[in-house]
Amino acid sequence: MGSTEIALPDARSPDLHLSHPTARECQLVWKLSSLAWTDALSLSQYLEESAYLTTVPLAKDGAMTNWILTDKNLSPDQRPILCSCETFRKRAFISDRHGNLSENIIHGVASVFCDPALRLRGYGSRLMRELAKILRTFQAETDLPIGSVLYSDIGKEYYAHLGWHPFPVNTHIELDPFTAPEGPSATQLLSGDLERLCEQDEAMIRKELTSASSNGKARMMLVPDLDHMLWHHKKEEFVCEKLFGKQPRIKGSIVGQPGNRMWAIWTHRFYGDPESTSSENTLYILRLVIENQATISTSGVEHCGVQVEQMRAVLQAAQDEADQWRLHRVMMWDPTPLVLQLVQRTGIHHRRIEREHEGIASLLWYGEGSGKEDTLDWLGNEKYGWC
Repeated sequence: MGSTEIALPDARSPDLHLSHPTARECQLVWKLSSLAWTDALSLSQYLEESAYLTTVPLAKDGAMTNWILTDKNLSPDQRPILCSCETFRKRAFISDRHGNLSENIIHGVASVFCDPALRLRGYGSRLMRELAKILRTFQAETDLPIGSVLYSDIGKEYYAHLGWHPFPVNTHIELDPFTAPEGPSATQLLSGDLERLCEQDEAMIRKELTSASSNGKARMMLVPDLDHMLWHHKKEEFVCEKLFGKQPRIKGSIVGQPGNRMWAIWTHRFYGDPESTSSENTLYILRLVIENQATISTSGVEHCGVQVEQMRAVLQAAQDEADQWRLHRVMMWDPTPLVLQLVQRTGIHHRRIEREHEGIASLLWYGEGSGKEDTLDWLGNEKYGWC
């Protein structure tokens, strides 16, 4: 049923509840959200993509759930869709200040959308309040979820008012596309390389988080596992096949020997016409890994010329890949102080930007403490976690 074909209920009505849309209702949700999120695709391609993305890692087998706010007294396919969203069941590591590590469920909230004709009526707030209650126990087969995360594109205040507190710093660096110079370079990463690297990354994270916290806070990190990377890669492959008739083969770059390596995993994102010089088409670095951070921290960046050269090689590979695909920028979220120092020492021109309105990482915490920066450090707020 069209969203405006019946008398609209008050957002505070007890008749409203969250439900899961039927296949027909999903089509209506996707058609409505196409107003905001088709990017470079046509409407028919976007509808095809939306259905396809329910079948890929991080979404399939019930890991992704569709939600709608609607009238509980009306039948499916005959009820209004007042607001909609998706949630993704994810893995998160939690480590207390003593280094006691646990793995927990955390839900990622995405694609919150309200028909423009229904906005300013409170439906979005009602959906999020209902969702906040449901997610406390949703899909809790063994342990209760530790919280939920979302990435706000409407600033920091709206979701903070509903309980999702913004990450205190949402920074990224941008680099221009550039044809890599001749000379020593990073090795290309292909799809078959990623599972092993993600497993090694996870093992390093576990080891780091079993040490005591240096500032007395608990630490939380979304696990940068293969499913996260594949969700982004399946999306990029679908889009590039539609736009260019081919798919990106190179998924990142790596340099160095085992135990002393650096690697980046990236994705290609086309927000607009590939031929347009004014689009925001971007190569996103999903995850950057430095194997020997403890050594660097001990000796100081000024004595780490090898790591500076590795950073230069990895970033130049990303710039070259962006240039090859006519993307207009390379972006890396949440560079740590160490990463920033290494980038600066490479001499590669870059811009450091603090996001105030888009991609604001926000956390609704169900665990111990407030979940705000006074009690919790959210580590690895990188692009892989966005969906």
